[in-house]
Amino acid sequence: MIKLKGIAASGGIVIGRAYCIGKEELSVPKRKISHEEISTEIYRLEEALIETRRELTSLQKRISEDAGFAHGKIFEAHLLVLEDRVLIEDIIQQIKNKKINVEYAFAQSIKKYTDTLLKLDDEYLRERAADIEDISRRVLRKLCKQEAVSLQDLKEKVIIVAHDLSPSQTASLPKDKVLGFVADVGGRTSHTAIIARSLGIPAVVGAEVATKHIKSNDRIILDGSEGIVITGNIEKILKEYQAKRHRYTKEARIVHLPKTYKTITLDKKEVTISANIELPEEVPLVHEFGAEGVGLYRTEYIFLGRRELPNEEEQYKAYVTVAKKIQPHSVIIRTIDIGGDKFLSQPQVPREMSPFLGWRAIRFCLARPDVFKVQLRAILRASAEGNIKVMFPMISGIEELREAKKMLEDCKKELRREGQKFDEKIAIGTMIEVPSAALTADILARESDFFSIGTNDLIQYSLAVDRANEKVAYLYEPGHPAVLRLVKSVIESAHENHIWVGMCGEMCGEAIFSFLLLGFGLDEFSMSPPRVSKIRELMRSVTFEEAKIIAEMAIKLTTAKEVEKYLQEELRRILKEDFERLVMM
Repeated sequence: MIKLKGIAASGGIVIGRAYCIGKEELSVPKRKISHEEISTEIYRLEEALIETRRELTSLQKRISEDAGFAHGKIFEAHLLVLEDRVLIEDIIQQIKNKKINVEYAFAQSIKKYTDTLLKLDDEYLRERAADIEDISRRVLRKLCKQEAVSLQDLKEKVIIVAHDLSPSQTASLPKDKVLGFVADVGGRTSHTAIIARSLGIPAVVGAEVATKHIKSNDRIILDGSEGIVITGNIEKILKEYQAKRHRYTKEARIVHLPKTYKTITLDKKEVTISANIELPEEVPLVHEFGAEGVGLYRTEYIFLGRRELPNEEEQYKAYVTVAKKIQPHSVIIRTIDIGGDKFLSQPQVPREMSPFLGWRAIRFCLARPDVFKVQLRAILRASAEGNIKVMFPMISGIEELREAKKMLEDCKKELRREGQKFDEKIAIGTMIEVPSAALTADILARESDFFSIGTNDLIQYSLAVDRANEKVAYLYEPGHPAVLRLVKSVIESAHENHIWVGMCGEMCGEAIFSFLLLGFGLDEFSMSPPRVSKIRELMRSVTFEEAKIIAEMAIKLTTAKEVEKYLQEELRRILKEDFERLVMM
């Protein structure tokens, strides 16, 4: 049995036969042409561009109908490539000056474009190279008179295995014949991943060696929620994943829950279970899995991979769209956390040796008020909807919080002068993800309306471990006594100062730790949408009083392994036959 780890691109668990698609290698001949043939080659280029544009427009229309207008807009960038006069002129000049055939001239011009993008550090821009290659393959197929691989004749439902799937290939997948797909390359923000999520096709991307280990007709398991693909002898874990698939399918059916539906423990303690999102297009998932609002709206996506910063109006539209769709629940917007693993594609944002400890998040924002205040104005304007809160990331001390709040107040004054509407009492939160913030939480609480504990970073900084480094990733332990003590003290400081506290890290989406956090008194749990319904059901199956007693015992233990073992044993005792379903799946 081989377990491959990739990027969770689109949730869902599928089990089936693999169907491998080889990397498409178009045969592009190079031949010299006569002066008389130049006009014919240019005509062939124009015809191929027109036909490709017609195909893409049809595909865009179908995706807009199936998945929504916003997803159809993804193909606008593809269409713009076909109308890029600089690119087209470069191809024509090669045909005229070098007297070469149109196929070869086109391939050479596209290669210059994609090579430039692939050399960039920005993940978003590298992924746009895949979009351009997608377009080029379509045009070259027209010019070379080669047919695309067709999946329409498949006899059974399969899991597609490919080195890469383009956005247009993904959009064209026959849903009645494709269970899901895994690709060697790609990222969560790639257009391929976004389309897969919008169409509800389980997917894992960035698996790197999937095509090396998986052959056509191999029986495989694909877990798009966790980014895992299992091949080889899967019989030992087949029942486990069949049960997990059944559970996931059941959770996915929790649709249109009443707006008054609340998460309340057996002894009437109410908590809030929210969802983390990064795109307005992910709002349907918030509703689908029954989340009680958005506990973390990451705003970096609007800024990534651009040469020009997004203006106030563009940001406002993104924020107000989410706010309106989430009503009557609230949306907590995190101001940009540029830096670390996220970069603006601008020369003003330099690379750093230690980006996770450097110029990022609130540090970047306070140093660049020209960027920060545009975002704050957009957030404030959207807050007129009445359900928006704002929070500042990576606060390390009270001075940063005060400076950020002052900039927010300056923006309020500007908007008042302009007669713009906004929420005068917008709630302001502090993210607790730096040990110094956790240790001075009592000070920060006096000047905050709420806390949100970002455990992904807090654990890394507290334990001095980079979880992306496989040599030390084993040290990344949410159950480490130091982490638990920090989290508990933050919750206590918040409550002593009469403010509520939430968590938006992965820790609160894990069943055993969500139970522990309930015992610590956490008020709000925000996680990836597919985890929401299971955690909501867990909370409704336990008592707050028992969780408190167990949490007090857990924090006295000396290792993370002891903590996890103890929590599992106690939950098994409490949940009985529901333990496997709610905790282990």
